[in-house]
Amino acid sequence: MHAEQLTDPIVDHGEGPVFSDRWAGPRWVDLLAGDILELDPDSGPRRHHVGTVAAMIRPRLGGGHVIAGERGLLLADDDALDAPVRVLPEVWDSTEVRMNEGGCDPAGNLYLGSMAYDGRDGGGNLYRFGPDLAPTVAVPAVTISNGLDWSPDETLAYYVDTRTGRIDVFDWDAEGGLRNRRPFVEIDGEGGPDGLTVDAEGGVWVALYGGWAVRRYTPQGRLDAVIEVPARQVTAVTFAGPDLDQLIITTSRHGLSDDDAGPAGSLFGVRPGIRGRPVREFAG
Repeated sequence: MHAEQLTDPIVDHGEGPVFSDRWAGPRWVDLLAGDILELDPDSGPRRHHVGTVAAMIRPRLGGGHVIAGERGLLLADDDALDAPVRVLPEVWDSTEVRMNEGGCDPAGNLYLGSMAYDGRDGGGNLYRFGPDLAPTVAVPAVTISNGLDWSPDETLAYYVDTRTGRIDVFDWDAEGGLRNRRPFVEIDGEGGPDGLTVDAEGGVWVALYGGWAVRRYTPQGRLDAVIEVPARQVTAVTFAGPDLDQLIITTSRHGLSDDDAGPAGSLFGVRPGIRGRPVREFAG
């Protein structure tokens, strides 16, 4: 299968696509520009600047959305893309570390990973934010914390620390949180694992940064689908649309020359014949 280009190359480092039926279309971030974007099927893409970094956006259970800034959370009480945000206290002081990817668990807790700007080993943590907005470290000493999503039966969480070259899986429940981390699948060939999403059948879709592709693995860890993307740096994936049947793919042109970038930085989409699941919202 081949992904279709949905926008021009309008971002430097596209990441974190997500869809809510309260929004006009899928949203994503231009991470290092500090911008959030939305693709309206009628009027096209819109952009709103929120800070130095915008690492991720998720809808909030009570309305509005949460954004991962450089070192902490930004909260909006309204669903509009350009809604005013309240900036929460920073989680750490160091200017050498920033937020990266994350996701919400079935209980409404928000998980956000951090990473060092220089990518040094163990420079970040995976944090958990509960409804009270207080952060705790869920997984310490990670390097490039990326994709995180849960199985349809809510007993497993799939997680990527890109430097490991694999997707890991945790057991999960509301009382114990993430536990019993173990390898799910090693990523062979070109590219490293980046963002991921889990479909309604339990299949795990992972973006390959440097690999020109998105792969789907069955719950048993068998590769059973590949989406080819005409951009080298494929960053993240989600399902979108009224029927959750369109796979949305973000890409990055960060660090590429104009000659090498091509359509990198564009948003892509494909209809793979499998549906996703509604986004899990943040209870904070």
